[in-house]
Amino acid sequence: MCGPSAGARGPGTSSATTEGGRSMVNRRTVLGGAGAALACPAYAQQLGAWQPTRPVQLIVGYAPGGGSDIIARTIAEASAPFFPVPLVVVNRPGAGGALAAEQVARAAPDGHTLIIHGGSESTSLPAFRDLPYDPKQSFRAVIRLTRNGHFLVCKGGPSPRFADLGAAIAAAKADPGGIAHGSAGNGTLSQAIFLLLERAAGVGFLHVPYTGGGPALQALIAGQTALNINASDELGGFVASGDLKLLALAAEQRAPAYRDVPTMRELGYDIVADNMKGWVGPAGLTDEMARSLHDRFRQGMQTPTWARFMERVGEADGYADGPAFQAAMDRLLDSIRAAMKRT
Repeated sequence: MCGPSAGARGPGTSSATTEGGRSMVNRRTVLGGAGAALACPAYAQQLGAWQPTRPVQLIVGYAPGGGSDIIARTIAEASAPFFPVPLVVVNRPGAGGALAAEQVARAAPDGHTLIIHGGSESTSLPAFRDLPYDPKQSFRAVIRLTRNGHFLVCKGGPSPRFADLGAAIAAAKADPGGIAHGSAGNGTLSQAIFLLLERAAGVGFLHVPYTGGGPALQALIAGQTALNINASDELGGFVASGDLKLLALAAEQRAPAYRDVPTMRELGYDIVADNMKGWVGPAGLTDEMARSLHDRFRQGMQTPTWARFMERVGEADGYADGPAFQAAMDRLLDSIRAAMKRT
């Protein structure tokens, strides 16, 4: 029978090795998938005539263990049987993801270097400062993998700081610039969403930047700040334990795992700022390269490995093709730029 099962190990059973700080899906894992494509012309044609001929570097602009890193490694494992070469996850943290983005923007557009995009490096940092790349022109989007919500949160417990978003806005109006909110750092999406909220509600908060989403969340729980923005994959068990109270969600629809939390749009504030993650490559990728890469990762998204991951984080399928992914990133960046001009 034609297809990846004609010799490939099943998705989700792949192994990985680490070499020089890089995580590489074991070549033995992917040889079966390559053999299936070569032995079955119809399957090879389905994946596209172009195929990578050496290991594909999957760049992550953040440290190991964070949300982007986990997504990259999970989809690499799930997609390995559909590639004829190893997939190598490489972490290049620094400057909110901008260092890695610059590296990929300058890389050869040969289909062997991709970067996880959709976060601050592409949707908010460019609104705050000049960067050595153009987020709209320096890359070619291949596929969106996830679309997680950003939650406005406050400290929980028996007596939460705020009962709802309305109470938080009322407090900010009563004490202009006195209600502190944390962020993952200057120029990050977590800061940008508060700027959008300030613009929509006509209030001002006090911005307290931290070195990441984790430290900002810990500061909130410790009572050092009053409000925070966190992606769903950062909430951990804090909501179940009662340490956090979710006030609103900056997304088009309510999150499947938190159906009782209203969107900001429902509450009268037209703010949609998804935490998107997907693969992009240098701007010169050909149509054939982009199509082949898209189709292989899309097959990875249909495996049990990826399904288990999405179930664990409590999010619906975030898939979009390359053009739709780029358009979504551009819209978010434009909205943040507009908010910055009015601030």
